Amino acid sequence: MLAAVAGANHGDAIAYGADDITRRATGMMRAASGAAQVLLVFNGTAANVLGISLLLRPFEGVICAESSHLNVDECGAAERVLGCKLLPVPTADGKLTPELIERRLDGRGDEHRVQPRVVQIAQLTEMGTCYSLPELRSLRDFCRSRDLLIYLDGARLANAIAYLDCALPDVAATADILSFGLTKNGAMGVEAVLVMTEDLGSGAVFQRKQQMQLGSKMRFLAAQLIGLLEDDIWLANARHANRMAARLATAVTQMPGVRLAYPTQGNGVFAEIAAGRARKLQQEWPFSVWSDDGDGSCVVRWMTSFDTAEADVDALAAAVRASQ
Repeated sequence: MLAAVAGANHGDAIAYGADDITRRATGMMRAASGAAQVLLVFNGTAANVLGISLLLRPFEGVICAESSHLNVDECGAAERVLGCKLLPVPTADGKLTPELIERRLDGRGDEHRVQPRVVQIAQLTEMGTCYSLPELRSLRDFCRSRDLLIYLDGARLANAIAYLDCALPDVAATADILSFGLTKNGAMGVEAVLVMTEDLGSGAVFQRKQQMQLGSKMRFLAAQLIGLLEDDIWLANARHANRMAARLATAVTQMPGVRLAYPTQGNGVFAEIAAGRARKLQQEWPFSVWSDDGDGSCVVRWMTSFDTAEADVDALAAAVRASQ
């Protein structure tokens, strides 16, 4: 990927994405996913805001998991930038179901109330759990029957595809618009918004510009995408990260006082341990406490990546063992 970026740093190029490198990158992404339109932006929050903005009218809202990144970790970006209302739903594992969505559909047609229009899901979820293809297709069919649109936050979509052992179009076909996460899979700073049908892409370039996501030197964003798409490096990176997470999960669950809070289905290990033990580990290891109910235990979040080595995993596992 870095070689592709360096290769883009030669000669002159037309600005704002009208260059050959950007055309090649977006063409490759369309071919790989089946998308009608591909828009490059700088980060994941921008991808989510842009994607949702293409699906909403001002009086419409977004049904999402209460734990979703959109609801918890984007500093109110969708509300501030779009002025839209989020309609969060509590979930056990970060995954929405038709039954959970149905609970937020009351008030449709009532002019006094925000109208649910978009269902936002994450693949992987914030708990590291993965929707199966039957689950995604069930959501798609349900949403179509209720005149709802689906936006899929794919910040870790590569890890989900690696876990499911499926093809990118299999997942992409279950959403109306989705993001294809790159920064969490090795890129320096680019995400791709995939618009699956031409009609939803009408005005998308204007929305991107207005939301301050049109890069003048777009070729450097596009080169990162090319570097990861060529030879399916994006998938190899995700598979490696998943293997390292599985290795860590296997090691720590054999230890007393450690329990997985959620199944490891991607590159995240969520483990329940004593809060004091977590604080001790954090003195040497940079990880976050996912939740702490104040009862003496907490859930920690250990993430692996494309460059995590087996030695890194084994060293953390040894530190967890020694901390008890």
